Amino acid sequence: MKHGKRSIKPKIFLTRRLLPAVEQRMAQLFDCDFNADDDAMTKEDIIARLANKEVLVPTVTDTLDADLINKLPNSVKLIANFGSGVNHIDCAAAKKRNIIITNTPGVFTDDTADLTMALILSVPRRLAEGEKLMRSGVWQGWAPSSMLGHRISGKTLGIIGFGRIGEAVSRRAQALGLSILYNKRKRLPASSEDELGISYEADIDRLISRSDIISIHCPLTRDTDNLINADRIALMRNNAYIINTSRGEIIDENALIEALEKEQIAGAGLDVYTHEPAVDKRLFALANVVLLPHMGSATFEGRTASGERVITNIRVWADGHRPPDQILEGLT
Repeated sequence: MKHGKRSIKPKIFLTRRLLPAVEQRMAQLFDCDFNADDDAMTKEDIIARLANKEVLVPTVTDTLDADLINKLPNSVKLIANFGSGVNHIDCAAAKKRNIIITNTPGVFTDDTADLTMALILSVPRRLAEGEKLMRSGVWQGWAPSSMLGHRISGKTLGIIGFGRIGEAVSRRAQALGLSILYNKRKRLPASSEDELGISYEADIDRLISRSDIISIHCPLTRDTDNLINADRIALMRNNAYIINTSRGEIIDENALIEALEKEQIAGAGLDVYTHEPAVDKRLFALANVVLLPHMGSATFEGRTASGERVITNIRVWADGHRPPDQILEGLT
């Protein structure tokens, strides 16, 4: 819906520093207030910095719950999120205040899929353990029974959540000789399944029990919070691995750690955690886990593209039109 073109630069506040080229472009187009320290901000700090601002540009490190949104100054009309996921934003509370929300979908698809494949290779082949061994200075050389892992080719990969990233992972996984099961709310047409070489499994429990490697690619919602719980982890084979590059809360982290400690499953590759940036210290003691610092989207190309999408959304909104990446009612 049009709201009338603005004659002056919209005033925006960014909670985190973006790439220099993106910030430079924003400074040319908008009246920008940057977070010079680049530290995660408290709710109170965010609210204070938004006085007389029209646009908030948050990231995944900002929890924009109903309490915060209800305390936003009346001047705030747009939340232009840097990133595709909006589970950290109470979209319903924003809607009640007629605040538009946008995101940057699709720009991190290849980056996250690449990192997922790196974990799919790294965990079964024990690459992180091998790298640590080399740095320790105690490696004694090649031996027939040393650092044995598991072959990837011929295994079954179960993908839970088959959007852009899930599909990109499946295309990469085919090149490694993996058989692919997928689960999503609505099954793909048979022609798409044939083209991708994938098989649909409607029951998540069956997918888990049939898979050698499980990869999580669904968004965090009320339905997917703790989707992979203790009961479902118990369904995994004892030589199976789980990979999570989506959101930490989708897996019951305590149940996962207990299963790893007891070697009820073979290992895990994690890029996300339940209480980021805090990480359960028990994970650091486990050799059968590869831990990464939420870097699935961490490429120059992806972060630049995301910044450009934020700019486009703000400009279109400021011109009085609906932003191209506005979160629709059905997606909130």
